[in-house]
Amino acid sequence: MHFSTREATISDVPEILNLIRELAVFEKSPHAVVVTEKELEESGFGFQPAFKCFVAEQAGEILGMALIYFRFSTWVGRTIHLEDLIVKKAHRGLGIGSALYALVMDYAAKKKVRRVEWVVLDWNQNAINFYEKTGALVLKDWYLAQMDEEGLKRFIQTQNGCI
Repeated sequence: MHFSTREATISDVPEILNLIRELAVFEKSPHAVVVTEKELEESGFGFQPAFKCFVAEQAGEILGMALIYFRFSTWVGRTIHLEDLIVKKAHRGLGIGSALYALVMDYAAKKKVRRVEWVVLDWNQNAINFYEKTGALVLKDWYLAQMDEEGLKRFIQTQNGCI
């Protein structure tokens, strides 16, 4: 299959959002996506972009994407976080994900970051196998912690002005 990869543009945002929604279905959280096209446009393609996105396409159709952003580790310095690597279900297994992954790693090497990191669900054995095959370490002794919007509101309310 012939496809190409490139940096995403603002005109790709509707398809990027569709891919995000498809990933949410795959990850058994179809109602979790609340981000909008406008937020993606402003956050990724505005004055100070919060993220960079790469896409794979064939004949003008977006088949997959990888969304990344810079982070800073107190232990190693500048890093890149791979937020999502998504390939449309109908096009999985054709090398698109591998190409996007390689593009992210190449970008990271050019930016001289000391680490690329991402999260993978413990039941996604295909992804875990792929990542380990590329030399990535899948850390099983760390827990992911999150504070969602409602949790954040509750926390702030319980502080009673102590912050």
